[in-house]
Order: sequence, then structure tokens, then C-alpha cells
Amino acid sequence: MNSDADAPVHYDRMLVVLHWVLALGLISQLGLGVWMEDIPKDPPGLRAQWFNLHKSIGICLGLLILWRLGWRLTHSVPLPPKDLSSFQNALGTLNHRLLYACMLVMPISGFMGSNFSQYPVKFFGLVLPKLWEPWPEAKEILSEVHEITGVVMMALIGLHLLAALWHQFVKRDGLLQRMGWSR
Repeated sequence: MNSDADAPVHYDRMLVVLHWVLALGLISQLGLGVWMEDIPKDPPGLRAQWFNLHKSIGICLGLLILWRLGWRLTHSVPLPPKDLSSFQNALGTLNHRLLYACMLVMPISGFMGSNFSQYPVKFFGLVLPKLWEPWPEAKEILSEVHEITGVVMMALIGLHLLAALWHQFVKRDGLLQRMGWSR
């Protein structure tokens, strides 16, 4: 943990950029994932095109998530505000850790589930090598994990946004400026 003397006041620019790029990307992917479920299987190809786009973007986001996690683990971050209660601090920490867990489980379960399906995984049209033989039961389990994690992630993002709004408009404590562009 950081000491008060060496703790930064703001998140560094790389974490800020990764935070906002991933926020936009993940929220878009969650919306796309929900929307795709209603795409009919006929005419053939339309549904597959959207699923392949979702998988391609998911692979990119998965790599960005690994980058962000690595950066976060190797760089100092601001200490929690001193005026937060221990309960609020624990709740914020728990929400962040669960968000990171979801950010890891989502692309892994999606990628593995896709590899266990009978269809190839395409990365922006490029067919990726098949890692495993089709295994419908594993594909089904991983699809469920992917879907449940998506629902949990939407709830956690909602809590994260509510907390951010509370800090900005109720507490007016400047907490959001730590994740902002200006210094």
C-alpha cells in the first residue's frame, strides 16, 4: 500500500486513458451482447456477423484489460479519501475488485466458449486456429458464465456510476477529478 508521502493525487494518464477506453468499450459490448440475443437466426449469416464482431471487439478489450491490470499492479494510485468511512472504503474496494474479476471472466469465458463451439472464432474476418474440439456441454456452461458475469458486471457498473454521481453532486469532494484529464 502507498504511504501518504509517495501516493499520487491523481491516477496517471495511462490508467485514465485505459479507464475511459475500457468504460466505453465494455458498456458498448454489454449493450451489443444484450441486443444480439434477439437477432433471428434467419436469414443465415446476419447473426453470425454480429457475433463475430462482438468476439473480435471482446478479444481487443480482453488484451486492454490485461494491459490495464498489469499497469495498475505496477504503478502507484491515489489513496482513498480520508473522509470516507471504513464501510464506504471497503464497499468501493470490493466493487473495484469485482469489476476487475468480471473484466477478466467475461473475455475468457467468451473466448473459451467460442472455442468449444462447432464454429470457428473469427477475429475481424481472420479465422483463428481452433484450440479445442467442439464440446457442446462446455460451450453451454461457459456461455452461462459469460451471460451471468455480464449481468453482474452491469450491476457493478451501475453502482460505480451511482457512487461517482454521489461524490460529484452530493458530497462535492472532487473525487472524480482523480480520474480526469486535467492536472
